[in-house]
Amino acid sequence: MLLTRPLKTLLAAGALALLAIGPALAEPAVEIRGTGDLGVVIERATGSVVLVDTTHKRVLKHIEGFGDLSHASVKFTRDARHAFVFGRDGGLTRLDLLTGEIDGRIIQGGNSIGGAISQDGRFVAVGNYEPGGVKVFDVETMELVIDVPASYEKADGTIDQAKVVGVVDAPGNLFVFSLFEAGEIWTLDMSTQEPELTKYRDVGSMPYDALITANGRYYIAGLFGEDGMALLDLWHPENGVQRILPDYGRGEERLPVYKMPHLEGWAMAGDQAFFPAVGRNEVLVADARDWSLTERIEVHGQPIFVMSRPDEKQVWVTFAHPDNDRVQVIDTRTHEVIETLSPGESILHKEFTPRGEHIWISARDSGHVVVYDTHTFEELARLPAQSPSGIFFTHRAHRIGL
Repeated sequence: MLLTRPLKTLLAAGALALLAIGPALAEPAVEIRGTGDLGVVIERATGSVVLVDTTHKRVLKHIEGFGDLSHASVKFTRDARHAFVFGRDGGLTRLDLLTGEIDGRIIQGGNSIGGAISQDGRFVAVGNYEPGGVKVFDVETMELVIDVPASYEKADGTIDQAKVVGVVDAPGNLFVFSLFEAGEIWTLDMSTQEPELTKYRDVGSMPYDALITANGRYYIAGLFGEDGMALLDLWHPENGVQRILPDYGRGEERLPVYKMPHLEGWAMAGDQAFFPAVGRNEVLVADARDWSLTERIEVHGQPIFVMSRPDEKQVWVTFAHPDNDRVQVIDTRTHEVIETLSPGESILHKEFTPRGEHIWISARDSGHVVVYDTHTFEELARLPAQSPSGIFFTHRAHRIGL
């Protein structure tokens, strides 16, 4: 059929109109990125988090809906696609890092401050203050797998629930954690069809936090009720728990403790271990071969986080109130403080990029995160955030205990 000229003109105009509006109707292009560049910054006061790009040093998105984050921690799934956020309100929230959206949230307890993801990536364990105990969930479905109450016998013979602290993952699909009031360390083996619980009693007074060495061998709990620490050798658990660094403060008057040190942020440098001293303006140095105390380093205030740069040449230290406006850097070879920085007000949390060329530091009361070059100490970026605290990068997904 032949078309008349007016009809040809009308069809041509319609085609041009469709071409003109086509791009506007199309779906916006999705930015393709890997998760290795990503990280999460907790916004403490607003129950929100900031999704950040660590390579380009920029904020990607502010995300709300995480509940009470007045004390929060983050663990990443095996594929680094998701972040699990543990909140003070007992919330366990799963964040999709690629979409920047929450894709799962439950209230699993009354007050949780941390947890861990198993070696095979199947389970996420949550340590609870209230009612006390550990709950383990399926990472994919977020369904409860096992509930382990932290029951213990008090001196008067009654049974109570202890606060659980220091939950870490260990090789062999093991979770390890401490019971504050009970003075015990427990392991939960998730490698068998029926999870197996092992209890180590009388490890010391009030274990308040714990860490595990990068190779997954030593689990070390700090003791608030006495000087020293409790060590469990997971290569030889039959030997039980050993006390290390005993009486490091004997004969000295302990200062008021303004904030508990966080042992997740300890530092290893070769055969040396660097610990925050409870109630003292000191960083303790131990010989990691026999865990004997070898030196005390005087610092600006009571240390909270003592973290090693990935190459182990430096240790970066943040402090408790009222001295929490500084960050100090210690040379691990000379044990000298080589730099003091002032990123802002209320400094606690920091995180190294995977290979340690940069460090991100949150200034809670100043409302920003500062990025420094760890070689020159030059400030590289200053990013806005609402009461920022914990900083967590996705390389933790591939490291034991982080």
